[in-house]
Amino acid sequence: MVQENVIEFKGTGKGLYVYIKPGLDFDLIKDQLISKLEATNSFFKGAKILDILCDTMTQNEKVELEALMSTRYQMIIHKEEDVAHSTLKVFNGIYEGKTKFHHGTLRSGQRINYPGNLVVLGDVNPGAEVIAQGNIIIMGSLRGIAHAGSNGNKEACVAAFYLAPTQLRIADIIARSPDGYYDKPSVPEMARIINNAVFIEPYLGRK
Repeated sequence: MVQENVIEFKGTGKGLYVYIKPGLDFDLIKDQLISKLEATNSFFKGAKILDILCDTMTQNEKVELEALMSTRYQMIIHKEEDVAHSTLKVFNGIYEGKTKFHHGTLRSGQRINYPGNLVVLGDVNPGAEVIAQGNIIIMGSLRGIAHAGSNGNKEACVAAFYLAPTQLRIADIIARSPDGYYDKPSVPEMARIINNAVFIEPYLGRK
């Protein structure tokens, strides 16, 4: 049964945006999307999807819904951000650029994507995701996903009081935490690209 106000399709001259009510279980969202599309009798076949908008969904969840709409219902995924990124200049304000401050801990399912530097005054828990075109600074523990320099800036860095991400990415280079137990430094750490690989080192500041 289709529930009201869970998923809405809103059209523009270029295509459709999919608005999803935040804070809901992903399985419920997926079931509601299937029910809504099944009830339309192929009305949306060939429709162009510009983006899925939901503050509490992860990128992986959005990708799964896009794949569902594309393969099962023959909808066309044509996100505007893909076009924008192809002409967007690399953000070069990592030393004195615009910066967003987020107060509080990011929990599983929460996501921030900012076109500048990002400072989180709290933790980033497993299942949460932070993305920035500049640097990412976590004034707490980083245990979720972090992607700095998201539009190609390999000079960006990721720093945290406790650095143990499920995935860490700078520009197009990905690093993961090693499996198993290992000694973590008792000081903040910083990740940056050296020789085209992500290198993590204790951050002691300049003396």
